Amino acid sequence: MARPKTKAELLTASEQQFEKMWQLIDAMSDEEQAATFAFGAEMGKEAHWGRDKNIRDVLVHLYEWHQLLLRWVNANLNGDQQPFLPAPYNWKTYGEMNVGFWEKHQATTLADAKAMLHDSHDKVMALIAEFSDEALFTKQYFSWTGTTTLGSYCISATVAHYEWAIKKLKAHKKTYQA
Repeated sequence: MARPKTKAELLTASEQQFEKMWQLIDAMSDEEQAATFAFGAEMGKEAHWGRDKNIRDVLVHLYEWHQLLLRWVNANLNGDQQPFLPAPYNWKTYGEMNVGFWEKHQATTLADAKAMLHDSHDKVMALIAEFSDEALFTKQYFSWTGTTTLGSYCISATVAHYEWAIKKLKAHKKTYQA
């Protein structure tokens, strides 16, 4: 899928990938949805292959990245200048933050994870809809986006993360054995 370059493309791509992800989940039995992944770190060098153990873990990861985006944008729009990643994390240590998200949600049910993600997705889509193409895709339109665009952060928290989740769900579907 081509990287979105307009608000309309971003909203459409986000909704399409979100729906594609849910179609994969909805096509699974309850047992398959609740099952532990039959794969792990051997799937790739990225830490997430070993970190996430089931669909719930993937969904809460997406939810937490939505929360990062929502908090960051709202704080900065309200004059409370904050970086995207909360202290003490940075782009070299955000993997530790992701592990923290994983740990935080070990008691979260799959049903709750689904509801939380649907709600946060709706909030992110509404947030994106508030901005113009210029605000989303002009570099340094906002001082707090640094050298990139707000749209790039939105793509990361939606389209790119949904594509990541789809890969994990497909790997689960391929390796699941009842």
